[in-house]
Amino acid sequence: MLKNLLLTSMALLALVLPCWADTSDDLTVLLNDLKLAAAETNNLTSSFEQEKHLAIFAEKLISHGRFIYQNPDQLRWELLTPVASGFVLLGEQGERWNQLSGEKGHFSVDKDPIMGMIAQQLLAWAKVDLDWLKTRYQMELVTEQPVAMKLIPRDEGEAGFIDHLLITFADDRRYVAQVLMVEQGGDSTLLRFNNVEINSELPQDAFMSPEFQ
Repeated sequence: MLKNLLLTSMALLALVLPCWADTSDDLTVLLNDLKLAAAETNNLTSSFEQEKHLAIFAEKLISHGRFIYQNPDQLRWELLTPVASGFVLLGEQGERWNQLSGEKGHFSVDKDPIMGMIAQQLLAWAKVDLDWLKTRYQMELVTEQPVAMKLIPRDEGEAGFIDHLLITFADDRRYVAQVLMVEQGGDSTLLRFNNVEINSELPQDAFMSPEFQ
């Protein structure tokens, strides 16, 4: 459970905002451009496809969902298939659900260490807190067009099960189009974001949990 939530939080971070790295002058300019683009994002909506590869199986596990972000501290991460589940976060309070079990529950980030960790990372990226972020990840520029970045966790806990992430931006550099998460042992998760809308009008129930029939 902890691993899955951490992988989810890292994917969210990657989608919402650009990354920091120990840089050359050219890379510094590139990251400043990404930072300026992110500063213009008040909200973002996207659908996504999640493709899970397990080293011991040949089959791929496919799921679909949607993501909504509202500056500065509201988000929705929701799997729609094969099992509807997810969570919404509004500041320090949130709610998670699982339609298969019919369970819904409130949480507070200051009392839930896992959700607290996710919220801390999200807020750090939302504020572009480079001093904090540079202690968490070693960054490498893979390609400039499209912009692709390799993230290597510095934290021993994360590095114990995550080898690296490969993040690819859209051609216009306004959002992340794809995230590949490679785990220690060979498992990997590929997230493809599509139908991305930036600064659009959000539905009234964007940050409300669903009602089960």
